[in-house]
Amino acid sequence: MSNISIIGLGNMAGALADRALAGGNAVEIIGRDPAKAKELAAALGGATVGTADAAPAGDIVILAVPYGSAAAVVSEYGDALRDKVIIDITNPVSPDFQGFVTPDGSSGAQEIAKASPAGAHVVKAFNTLFSHVLAAGPAQGRLLDAFIAGDDAQAKARVSAFIESLGLRPMDIGQLAMARALENVGLLQLGLVAHSVKHTNFFLGVSILS
Repeated sequence: MSNISIIGLGNMAGALADRALAGGNAVEIIGRDPAKAKELAAALGGATVGTADAAPAGDIVILAVPYGSAAAVVSEYGDALRDKVIIDITNPVSPDFQGFVTPDGSSGAQEIAKASPAGAHVVKAFNTLFSHVLAAGPAQGRLLDAFIAGDDAQAKARVSAFIESLGLRPMDIGQLAMARALENVGLLQLGLVAHSVKHTNFFLGVSILS
């Protein structure tokens, strides 16, 4: 099992931490509000609490923060993230939900990778799963698909093993440049919520026919 540090205290942080603990992983919760971090860890049971100014204990560090602050968080940690696997779960969509705030031709994950220290490996994952759907787990008898993209094969293998420990199915879609495709899926889901499905109680996955 994996040693995980989750930076963030929101719904996705809680859902990932809960499933990670249930899967036998060691989980550290890190947030800028120590009281809220302790509250979340206590509610989960079994998680430890880190401090925002100390190096994350986990070999895998999950950025469960808004995209707007993700690169800054990585820059602040600097060399403390060297040789770690950094999971980017963000969706860098514009305020009007019509596009992205990232530079043309890039992705949120690639921008985060630029801010990461040498030796760290960014993997895009979990951005296509709503927090309550992730928390609920398998739906109608099928595993949820967790799509991943990254440049380092070993890092993706470690993330895939972690995803499997959560009771999810990892689906590798290629290099980190493909993170933009996953971020487009996140935008597509917001479009479905606004214009078609009208709620967030769904997930997108792959049905293999043969």
